[in-house]
Amino acid sequence: MTHASNTPSVPNAKTRVLHRSSVVTPPRAVRGEGIYIFDESGKSYLDACGGAAVSCLGHSDADVRAAMHAQIDQIAYAHSGFFSSDAMEELADDLIAHAPDGMDKVYFVSGGSEATEAALKMARQYYLEIGQPDRKYVIARRQSYHGNTLGALSVGGNMWRRQQFEPLLITATHIAPVYQYRDQRAGESEAEYGLRVANELETAILELGAQNVAAFVAEPVVGATSGALAPVSGYFKRVREICDQYGVLLILDEVMCGMGRTGTLHAIEQEGISGDLQTIAKGLGAGYQPIGAVLVSKKINDAIANGSGFFQHGHTYQGHATACAAALATQRAIRERDLLSNVVKQGENLVDGLRAKLGQHPFVGDIRGRGLFRGVELVANRETKDPFDPTMKINSKIKKAAFARGLMAYPMGGTIDGVRGDHVLFAPAFIVTEDDVAKIVDLFAAALDDVFAAEGLA
Repeated sequence: MTHASNTPSVPNAKTRVLHRSSVVTPPRAVRGEGIYIFDESGKSYLDACGGAAVSCLGHSDADVRAAMHAQIDQIAYAHSGFFSSDAMEELADDLIAHAPDGMDKVYFVSGGSEATEAALKMARQYYLEIGQPDRKYVIARRQSYHGNTLGALSVGGNMWRRQQFEPLLITATHIAPVYQYRDQRAGESEAEYGLRVANELETAILELGAQNVAAFVAEPVVGATSGALAPVSGYFKRVREICDQYGVLLILDEVMCGMGRTGTLHAIEQEGISGDLQTIAKGLGAGYQPIGAVLVSKKINDAIANGSGFFQHGHTYQGHATACAAALATQRAIRERDLLSNVVKQGENLVDGLRAKLGQHPFVGDIRGRGLFRGVELVANRETKDPFDPTMKINSKIKKAAFARGLMAYPMGGTIDGVRGDHVLFAPAFIVTEDDVAKIVDLFAAALDDVFAAEGLA
């Protein structure tokens, strides 16, 4: 597993900050320029993961910074219990104008975990509003990740993150992910495989009692926990049919995979359906300010508006004017610069480069993903797909080796079941060039060589 103590660090540095690791302190970032971050020593790091698929415009976008300055000059923040703001209203209008079919309102929060919490509460309240109070259970998928707050952690399928907090979590049911590389059976077509795993949702609903199930939560393309697992064709259409048949809400988590990351503004566009609720964050504001949101379908909004008229939830910083201004500038930049075309183009360059350089590598099992959201799964044996022993901590060693070479990548462990398996996720900024992509591939390949040589596996 990738544990906090394996974060690239400055040993024994004094700090009053409770960092992710209490043992080591990370270097200080002092400047950002395009796709690069510079530390206090002047060393540069090519950010090939956007931190955590966040920095889609890089680290110094002039238009976003100007929009933030202009907003701060007017008013930086006003509590949403008293006021709206031009920035919040304009961003909501913009998001709905480009949202999947059926979306009608936007509920703003400060990040992905908050968005998941809000969506879960909204789903529960929806059923109270329409007179179905027994609906309380949530179904999600194994090897999913929906955030680190207790509600989000409950529906997430990341076993390592859940383990020590298990007594505090609400009950959720987890079904199979779409993990074609490992789970598609011999002789089974892609369509048959997709139908089989989608139908696990129907089985779970019937076991819990359809009248008791509130929602199914899924990432259209699974990110951190599994490394850019994309669905097979037809999977989500069948999921949508099942949800509709049993009156279950479909909550789509696009916190990591959405807002252009996979080559379309919303990842679910490529599946031909819409959700009832959809969470977004990360690429929404490109990291210039913390922001997230829930896209709310007309069905759900109408139930609340025509019922109690009040969503019983709230956060201090929701609809933060400066954050909304940054996000609006980000979304305009993506459209006006036609960056989604570059996501598609450079995403193909990235996967082609990885396959050309590492496609026959003895310890690379799968290269996958969509757009500029790509994953590399590492294996001890390509033929059997056996993973490395988790005690080797291959993923954390790759993170350190890449960081030493000036490359920020996003490795994780527990890819298969929360314990076994290693993968590396790439999510560079939408502004990357062909030369940048080639450099990412070369630095990553060199980091792999460093690690496997040190392990005596070269």
